[in-house]
Amino acid sequence: MTYRNHLFAAPSALELAKSTSGEATLPAWARRSINRCNLPPVILGSLTFQQQPAPLLIDGVHALHQNFFQAMDGLAEPTIRALHFRQYMCSAFLLDQVEHAGADPQQRVKRHKADYLRLLRGWLFNADGREAAVLKHWVESRFGLLPRNHRGSLKDINSPCYAAYLADVSRGLYNANALEAQLDLLYSFCQYELKRRFPAQQHWLLYRGINRIEAHELLNRNEAGHYQLVLNNLSSFSSDRDTASAFGDAILETQVPGAKLLYFPGLLPDILQGEQEHLVIGGVYQVQLSWW
Repeated sequence: MTYRNHLFAAPSALELAKSTSGEATLPAWARRSINRCNLPPVILGSLTFQQQPAPLLIDGVHALHQNFFQAMDGLAEPTIRALHFRQYMCSAFLLDQVEHAGADPQQRVKRHKADYLRLLRGWLFNADGREAAVLKHWVESRFGLLPRNHRGSLKDINSPCYAAYLADVSRGLYNANALEAQLDLLYSFCQYELKRRFPAQQHWLLYRGINRIEAHELLNRNEAGHYQLVLNNLSSFSSDRDTASAFGDAILETQVPGAKLLYFPGLLPDILQGEQEHLVIGGVYQVQLSWW
């Protein structure tokens, strides 16, 4: 059976746009005008998309790696597919032979260990670190969602904080081996696995611990602690409420579309397992605020 067909059953951008009210649309200050996937930022970042998600396809990934996905169709066990993915990444990006990928052994700054696994582990240790900046920049590039926070607010592109973010991105991508292309394939593999393992599930109930709701970019507040807000373009959420409560005095609870997951626990064994951590792509979300 071929599972890749599930990825292409998407309504058109026009169909989604017709159901997107102005209130639910991602504000212009939180998005770019273009991106590199099949839906524009104003739609994929909207509240309507959270409520009625559709597959997101990064330009060119499935065409470039079609043999990989065809091979995956014949593997029944998730652990075997994860092993196959990691082996394919090593082969496709020469991760074990960086000199053949153009790495200069005489270069002062050696980045041969900079790969998608290092980015994931870096995020786990510091969501405001250099690796996290690369991940946020990748989300901006591929999905057109602007980062809202990195060691502070990024609202002002002329601020020292924004300059520091760009410096982190530059240092993170310098002399690296197609890091953003590696993330393209990681995201596409994650989406493939979600369809294989949970074919009937569109949303994941996830939690995030916070200290001050006012620190977020709020668009609307309804009754009983319901908010509409703009999340950072990449954030960590947990599937375990008790775990999330360790990171703040209050908890944001929301339904996250599967299409907005870059990583979920168990995708790759032994990576980001301890806190049941999900990497969630941002935009406008309806959330429930509660106190634990």
